[in-house]
Amino acid sequence: MRVGILTSGGDAPGMNAAVRAAVRRGWELGLSPLGIRRGYAGLIEGDLSPLTPRDVGGIIEYGGTFLRTARCPAFLTPAGQKRALDTIQREGLEALIVIGGEGSLAGARWLAGAGVPVVGLPASIDNDIQGTDMAIGVDTALNTVVWALNRIRDTALAHERVFLVEVMGRKSGYIAVMGGLAGGAEIVLVPEVKVSLEQVVEQIEVGYRKGKHHSIVVVAEGVAETPGPTTRLA
Repeated sequence: MRVGILTSGGDAPGMNAAVRAAVRRGWELGLSPLGIRRGYAGLIEGDLSPLTPRDVGGIIEYGGTFLRTARCPAFLTPAGQKRALDTIQREGLEALIVIGGEGSLAGARWLAGAGVPVVGLPASIDNDIQGTDMAIGVDTALNTVVWALNRIRDTALAHERVFLVEVMGRKSGYIAVMGGLAGGAEIVLVPEVKVSLEQVVEQIEVGYRKGKHHSIVVVAEGVAETPGPTTRLA
């Protein structure tokens, strides 16, 4: 049984580990895994080759994805979708494993609707995929945010400054909230909750009146894209 594996959209830590696990388990089950390079673009162009356990040896500790990834607007078109299905038929792929975020899994859902057996593995540091408690990449992202906040706080304390720290999260404030909690941020701003700039200043001043002369404000990137008072912070 020939099974195609692709990583699509933005890369997330753990994608290589997921590919490695799929290939190794596939060989144990007697399957024939094939790596599809550059996500759906590679599926459209027929850019794929067999993968063996030796091919994925030593990739588990690296970030990114050794299969490469890309966003593929062509896959959203009927012509692109037809070319993808043609590749699947021509290469004799009997199933696909799609590793990616919301858009990638939407593509996987379309393929499933077209009759292709598909397994979707959610990989997104935003953790914004419905029905998923913890997507691939989230744990590493949170640890990175906490690591950064711990080091920024030293300078904030030394200079008695307010630091704004922007983190990923266009539509979801998960990384900002959880990273801010774990890293001890004084304020967290997320796209889901609108607050005024005056409220932010007031909260900082409350700390100053209590003798705390430094603050860390964690801002999800989506705050700058969401119309509202806090957009002025971006």
